[in-house]
Amino acid sequence: MSMVESQPAYSDVRLLVVMGSSGCGKSTVGSALAQRLEAVFIEGDDHHSPENKAKMASSIALTDDDRWPWLAQLSGAMRASAGAVVVSCSALKKVYRNHICDGAGEPVLFVYLHGSSELLAERLSAREDHFMSKRLLDSQLATLEVPDDDELSITVKIDQSVDSIVEEILHRFRR
Repeated sequence: MSMVESQPAYSDVRLLVVMGSSGCGKSTVGSALAQRLEAVFIEGDDHHSPENKAKMASSIALTDDDRWPWLAQLSGAMRASAGAVVVSCSALKKVYRNHICDGAGEPVLFVYLHGSSELLAERLSAREDHFMSKRLLDSQLATLEVPDDDELSITVKIDQSVDSIVEEILHRFRR
């Protein structure tokens, strides 16, 4: 069920993943979106292993093998949650998004938070007390596969306030 053959209406989907590179606002937007939808919020970073966090803090990019258990855990948590669920997860590659959909067992709407590399770098430089090294941004951007037309997705630009981003997502989600 990787990518659904006939896509459901956005508003018929209960599982949303707020995705993008580090610094795009996945956690902030995801939490605000979940609150507005009265949904469960799952912070993807909380499900990384200590080893993954240590690698990222040391500016070592995660491999696919590092990510598979993390993605399986996230999709399992999505499947086990009742009602609407919003997850923050980088979901950088299409194969990762397929893995999430397969594990969740139902359609997932991916909300891609898009920003320029300059804006992302600026945000990362201002961030304190986070395990993710800002030196991994270039690696993440090189790995990123923007969702394409056969994926259930919304792209939102991040060069606006969190409230505006959430409003845009809700407007597009509910249409």
